[in-house]
Amino acid sequence: MSLSKRILAWCTALILVILWFGPPAAASGVKRFRKGYRLDQNGWVYIHIEGAPYERGYQHGYLVAPELKRILRSLKYLTYFNTGKKWEFFVAAAEQLWVKWIDDEYIQEIKGIAAGATAAGTPITWQEVLAWNGYEELMDYWWPNAISKYRYAPRFPAANDHCSGFIATGKATKHGLIVMAHNSWDNFETGQFMNLILDIVPDKGNRIFMQSQAGYIDSMSDFFVTSAGIMGTETTIGGFSLYDPNEAPEFFRVRKAMQYATDLKQFMHLMRKQNNGGYANSWLLGFVKTGEIVRFELGLRFAGVKHKTDGWFIGFNAPIDPRIRNLECSNTGYADIRRHQGARQVRLTQLMRQYSGHIDVEVAKKILADHYDVYLGKINPCSRTVDGHYELDPRQFMSDPSRPKPFQPRGTVDGKVMDSTMATALSFWARWGNSSGMPFEASAFLAKHIQWEYLRGYLLDRPSQPWVKFRAGQLK
Repeated sequence: MSLSKRILAWCTALILVILWFGPPAAASGVKRFRKGYRLDQNGWVYIHIEGAPYERGYQHGYLVAPELKRILRSLKYLTYFNTGKKWEFFVAAAEQLWVKWIDDEYIQEIKGIAAGATAAGTPITWQEVLAWNGYEELMDYWWPNAISKYRYAPRFPAANDHCSGFIATGKATKHGLIVMAHNSWDNFETGQFMNLILDIVPDKGNRIFMQSQAGYIDSMSDFFVTSAGIMGTETTIGGFSLYDPNEAPEFFRVRKAMQYATDLKQFMHLMRKQNNGGYANSWLLGFVKTGEIVRFELGLRFAGVKHKTDGWFIGFNAPIDPRIRNLECSNTGYADIRRHQGARQVRLTQLMRQYSGHIDVEVAKKILADHYDVYLGKINPCSRTVDGHYELDPRQFMSDPSRPKPFQPRGTVDGKVMDSTMATALSFWARWGNSSGMPFEASAFLAKHIQWEYLRGYLLDRPSQPWVKFRAGQLK
């Protein structure tokens, strides 16, 4: 074969490889394992996994084994410190509560995660992976209801409310697209693990592209888009404490809905089926094929649904539906602007009205970074701002002693934004560390606030990071 023909054949083969696998990876920064791969960028860990349940789980576990090692270390220490019960107690509870309700597809994926991580040097059981997937539900929903069997004094309910979010469409947005935005709030010692971008290509159902955590089969922070054209996020419902241990956990229901729902009606149906009330949320959903958005508030006995093709919905950790707010919740902070729920209800409404007709991804980034305190009437990064900062808040206006304490290391750890054009391409913008880019330095914080010294070695730095655009199938 002549040299020119050999060059032509080589180029043809290269083109076919690129068409099949995507553009070639950079020389460094990409770790491959079977059909999966990992890259690290600006604080995020991006992994792509695909195939049958056990196989995609194995890829997942293998690729995030270092993160799972750090997570497991934290869980064993913090669970006992915060509850007086060992991690193994909650692992056993998770297996007893949930295995009978979860489809074998997801049990196999969880078992694959454990096996992959173990093979990569992080010994972990599939029961521990299961408990980690439902950790929020175990600690904030099951445990407050079960604790009376083990405790000898009354207990305040858990602070189970997190996150700011909104979704807008039609005339409310600059180009008539759906625009969705969300930031995650959590205690830093657990929220610092939300830096996973997960691209799942299952052998059956929809492709899923979402923010997640190492070892999770769902999102947990709940910012996702699927190949069916469903985009979604949520904020948790504060003051909600109902729990039915005889139904299916939320992380299983939402993963199934993401993977198999083809429209919003089917998504909501799958979420309501076998609903145990765990991790109760106000879901903000969009359907790129119609431009429709929905606010879907799911309690235990009640669900509130509202549709729009023009306008917006906000999420601020308090339910709108009067049945959920008054009959299934207590002390929601709905209108109390000393509390983060009431303050963000006011501020997000102000911002949506201010930018109505002009909302796009850049405006959404600006809204997520907002530091205006409506209670004090000034710029003041604190627990009451859209970009939340309990770590900066002396909490002198605290109206509920069960709420997070002064200068607690808690608040916003990220920001995510997408519009429906990006959603069609399975893509979104994400910023790790904080929505406004404000850094967090663990050692300096602990030196100043020694009441949190027990977290030394378990708090990670989060330096200022830029916004990064991610897409499904991405290679660095």
